[in-house]
Formats: sequence, C-alpha cells, structure tokens
Amino acid sequence: MGAGAAPAANRVVRCAIYTRKSTEEGLQQEFNSLDAQREAAEAYVSSQKGEGWQVVAQTFDDGGFSGGNMERPALKRLLAAVESRAIDCVVVYKVDRLSRSLMDFARIVEVFDRNLVSFVSVTQQFNTTSSLGRLTLNILLSFAQFEREIISERTRDKMSAARRKGKWIGGHPVLGYDIDPKGGRLIVNPEEAEQVRTLFRLYVDAGSLMPAIDAARQQGLLTKRWTTAEGITRGGTPMNKNTLHGILTCAVYTGQVDHKGVLYPGEHDRIIEQNLWERVQDQLKRNKADTGSRQQNKYGALLRGLLFCVPCQSPMIHTYTINKAKRYRYYVCYQAQREGWRTCQSKSVPAEAIESAVLSSIRRIGTDPSLAEAVALKALEQAADRRRALDQDLDAQRRHLRQLIKNSAPGDGGHQEISATEEHIATLTAERSSGSSNHVNAEDLRQILLEFDALWGTLTTTEQEHMIRLLIAKVGYDGRSGKVTINFSSEGAKELCQGKQ
Repeated sequence: MGAGAAPAANRVVRCAIYTRKSTEEGLQQEFNSLDAQREAAEAYVSSQKGEGWQVVAQTFDDGGFSGGNMERPALKRLLAAVESRAIDCVVVYKVDRLSRSLMDFARIVEVFDRNLVSFVSVTQQFNTTSSLGRLTLNILLSFAQFEREIISERTRDKMSAARRKGKWIGGHPVLGYDIDPKGGRLIVNPEEAEQVRTLFRLYVDAGSLMPAIDAARQQGLLTKRWTTAEGITRGGTPMNKNTLHGILTCAVYTGQVDHKGVLYPGEHDRIIEQNLWERVQDQLKRNKADTGSRQQNKYGALLRGLLFCVPCQSPMIHTYTINKAKRYRYYVCYQAQREGWRTCQSKSVPAEAIESAVLSSIRRIGTDPSLAEAVALKALEQAADRRRALDQDLDAQRRHLRQLIKNSAPGDGGHQEISATEEHIATLTAERSSGSSNHVNAEDLRQILLEFDALWGTLTTTEQEHMIRLLIAKVGYDGRSGKVTINFSSEGAKELCQGKQ
C-alpha cells in the first residue's frame, strides 16, 4: 500500500528518510548499514515519483543509538521537523528502525497524526491512516519489543552462567591483574600483585583507612593504570578512601568471582591469602559498626553539619579516638579524611575547644550591646536579601503562569503544570509576607542571651544541639591561623525574639 490517499495533481510530498543502527560497529566503512537503509528508502521514494514524492535534503541518521528509547539526536530533529510542518511523510527501512518500544512508537505516531504526516516502512508496507494499518503496526512493534527483551534476557542469563563458572566477563581492569589478550580471563601482573599485598598489610597495620592511605601515598602506590579501546588513559591516581576500600573488599583477589553476593571459584590465580583476607574483612566490619554508632551523635557533637574547613571548603566530620579508656573527640576535615592528611592545612581540631569557642561567642552577644546590634543588623540584611530573591522568583513564576495559560489547550495536560505553578506562587507569597512582618530587635536578642548560661545547663544534649542550630548558620575553622568564624542564623534569631514576645 502507499502512504495514504493519492495526492492532488502537482502536489509535492516532502519525504524525510530516517535510519538507525544500534551499535557503532561498521559505521566507519565507506558503505555501512545506514547507507544501505537510506538507499532502499530513496529507491522506494523514487518509485512514487509520479505521486509527487521527493526526498528532503536534510538527513536523519542515528548511528550507535538504541531503539529502546527516544534519546536520539536525529529522532529529536525529525520530530522537530514534523512539528514545524517541514515534511509530509517519514520513510524508514523497517518499523523497528524508528522504535523498538510500543509505548514510544505510539507517542511518535501521535505526533505524526497531529501534524498530518504519514509513515511508510519500505519492507513492511501499510497505511497508518487506516485502522487495519494501525493494527498491523502494533503487532509488528509488539514482536520487535518482544525480540529486544528476549535478547536482553538471554544476555543476562549468559553472563550469569559465565560468572557461576568463574569466568571474567569484562569491566574495568583490576589492580594486580591484566586481561589476557587471547581471551577473556585474568592473568596476574606480578608487580601490581605485590602492590595489592602491600595495601592489605598497610591496612592491617594501620587499623583504619586514612592512616593506610597516608602510608600508601608515601610509598607512591597508585590505582590501576589502563587504556580504553578509544586510546584514553585511565587510572594511575593516588589512593583515596573509596579506591582503597574497593580494593580491600574485591573478592577477585582471593581467586573467586562474586555474582549476586555468592562467591564462585574463578579461573584466575589468587593474590591474597585467605588468612590476610579474613583479617582485613573483620577489621572493616568493626570499623563500620563503630562509624554507625558515631553517626547517631551519641557523643554530643554540637557542631555536626555546621562546621566547615576554610582552606578547602569541605565539611568537618565529628569523630573520636580512645586512649587508656579515655575518649578524645575531634572534628576532622572530610577532604583530609578522604584524600589524606597532606591535602588539607586544617586536618582536625579538638571538638571541645572549638565548641567552647562557639558557645563563648554566643555568650558575648548577651553581654556586648554592640555585638548584639551587629548580629541583629546582619539578620535584617539577610532577610532583605531573601525578600529580594523572593520578589524576583515571584515575578518569574507569574510570567511563566501567564505564558502557560496563553498556550494551554483543552486536553493537552497543561492544566497540571498550571496548578503546580499556582501552588508554587502561593508558597512564595506566604513566605514573602512572613518575612516582611518578622524583625530582629537587638535588645530583645541580647536579653535572651543574657540568660544563656542558666538555660544551657538545663538542656539535654539533643536540645543543646537544636539551640545551636537555631542560632548558628555556619562555623568556619582555618587550621592555618586557628581562626574561627561564625555566621549567625537570621531565621533562628527571629524565632528566639518571637518566642520572647
């Protein structure tokens, strides 16, 4: 069948040819799959020359893109051309070149229908304007999607079977091994294997990741260096927390293959002896359990989430060490903990010292009228900045709403976006009104903080942390000078003053 009713005399039917290939393999050849598809489509259009069919100059070729989704540059250009009414007919070699997904294909055909564009498959001729043609199309797409899903399932099953047999099925090369060029198996790289053993021993000696990372960097130990098929060099970088942890937990080093949490004997030789492997895994589990208890703020980290390292702008994390049954708390720079102590000039600071400095600053507000005035003024400036930002956002949202209402059409689903925009405007308006009525009075703030010491002693650890978060927006620590900078929270100051009233 043709692509629709015969055109009127002298009418030109502008035909766009769309081609697609799932992989990039063979695209560099002088005559590839895309060329073959285009040649067949051009021949078909030529056969309809008497009906006024002509191929448009613009090409729509997707090489190396899956038909399982619509994230394809040429397809997007094709749909844009359809929406702009620049073409009258879309020609493909086979239906599944346009899409292998029934749902995606239905959306594409809907765009075609809305813009009066017909659709032709050279090897599966049908008329998309008839009910029989649509039924044929849906059946073909169903089989195309079924075929794609079957291929995916077979691939997964084949990979699982290979894993269970201990085979290497690909992925990034692992430090300590090279990939045998004769086949997909791992062979030991003696020099790198010794580096892996050294990393395991360093961790056992150090007892935790960061000291082991420092020792590894001092010895110049690097991650696996390898080259991609495109000739790009990867790896060869200093160890950090993630890369070292990945090496210490990689079951490949025991001569096994991990598949869905189950270990199978591998075809490759082991690098790490079982005794050393078990010691490292036990230590990792103990450290993980210890970290979990710390994250619950069990030891009253008042500045948790508020303290930042000034030199590298990283958060500082609460931790502790135990010496002779006594616990010493610290805040540690996250970058230093992850990348090594040499990467940061702040490193760590005793928790009690910096918490005391912050509490002293809060007390000073209560005893120093000029400082209370400065904090109140800063709060007012922050509130004014927020109001200006809200005004700009409100103006933009209102313009967006007017545009949505202007462009909306019955049944196009635009009412949902209109409702969401209206709700957003209402939320911003409420915040704007609230911000206009709340002010910070310096004397009120000072009077409240005069009673800080008496109140502080009656609070639980959780309540103390809440009060600190109410007053403080951010604390900066500069390990180079030992200087502590505090940004007070305008919202918290307002809440305290409103509570007094």
